[in-house]
Amino acid sequence: MKILIVLTYYRPHISGLTIYAERLAKAFAARGHEVTVLTSGFKKELPAEEIVDGVRIVRAPVLFRLSKGVIMPTFGLIANRLVRETDVIQLHLPQFDAAGISLRGRLLKKPTVITYHCDLLMPAGLFNRLANFSVKIMNQLTGLFTHKIVTYTQDYADNSSYLRQYTDKLKIIPPPVVLPAVTKDDVQQFAREHNPQNRHPVIGMATRFASEKGVEVLLKALPEVLKVFPDAVVQFVGTYKKVFSEEAYFERLRPEIESFEASGNWQFLGELDPEQMARYYPNLDVLTVPSLNSTEAFGLVQIEAMMNGVPCVTSSLPGVRQPVKLHDMGTIFPIGDSQALAQGLISVLRTGKENFKNKLDFSRYQPDDIAQAYEKLFQEIQQTL
Repeated sequence: MKILIVLTYYRPHISGLTIYAERLAKAFAARGHEVTVLTSGFKKELPAEEIVDGVRIVRAPVLFRLSKGVIMPTFGLIANRLVRETDVIQLHLPQFDAAGISLRGRLLKKPTVITYHCDLLMPAGLFNRLANFSVKIMNQLTGLFTHKIVTYTQDYADNSSYLRQYTDKLKIIPPPVVLPAVTKDDVQQFAREHNPQNRHPVIGMATRFASEKGVEVLLKALPEVLKVFPDAVVQFVGTYKKVFSEEAYFERLRPEIESFEASGNWQFLGELDPEQMARYYPNLDVLTVPSLNSTEAFGLVQIEAMMNGVPCVTSSLPGVRQPVKLHDMGTIFPIGDSQALAQGLISVLRTGKENFKNKLDFSRYQPDDIAQAYEKLFQEIQQTL
């Protein structure tokens, strides 16, 4: 089967959406499918076309950026060619360019599936409000034209104003989660490099440094945690410098972060590749996901942490709260409540990660199984065309 996957940002960009798309693309390729990813050439040094891990990546040239989006004048021409070559289409939303692809899929009778990852909420400002409105319109058109819509959990679907419009098209499929195998020596070496003073407990946060991720909620909670665990350290993994549209947010929080850095209670580890992440998680005592709004719909990092025996303290966002509820590994706190986050962290740390036992098999997230679920969905659509 020839599968076309379309999204705005693909590797080397790092986000939950791109990680999902990459894992699924590689799983399709491993199952013998011919996989093409159509995406943006968001960095000029990226090749227009290449094959990585058996996946063909085609990048449309970017003329310029508009807020978090990109303008690609030749995208439609490239899409025309690739859609005609393909058997089925998978679109990752939110995405401005998806409507045209889904219309092509409808007209050419190519089974087309949306994977809806989260809502889009742009930063404050007139231009960003206009951009947000434009993407919402295009997402609505995409939803009308597409054959089926996939999302991670029923919890998120029930609370999403977008997904509630398309209940007849909805399919729940868990996200693909996998980490490279690493040795105990690898894990210990990571600790020696990044925590040479052996400070404990280690609190993990793995995300982009962005306003919707709730970094300030953790910062406000940290003094209470340090009263009980004065040697605690937060290890923040992910892009934190010059995150597009988030520079002012970082600068606002910088003084507080620098004070914690000076006392040894905060570390930025930067971007880590999958193997480094596999070494990172076992060194944590707890992971926190204090996200603030529906731009977060699950939090893949929670499953990755739990696979390594690490409990999570997570905000009670629809979808985001599901990993803790499903696996009973951690606790949930009210959105934006720093005091509740502090108490949740203290409680989980006192309990000890070794005392949290997963109650649901993690095999449900195997990329091969997720790829098979999509294959079945494509086949069901094909039978109706």
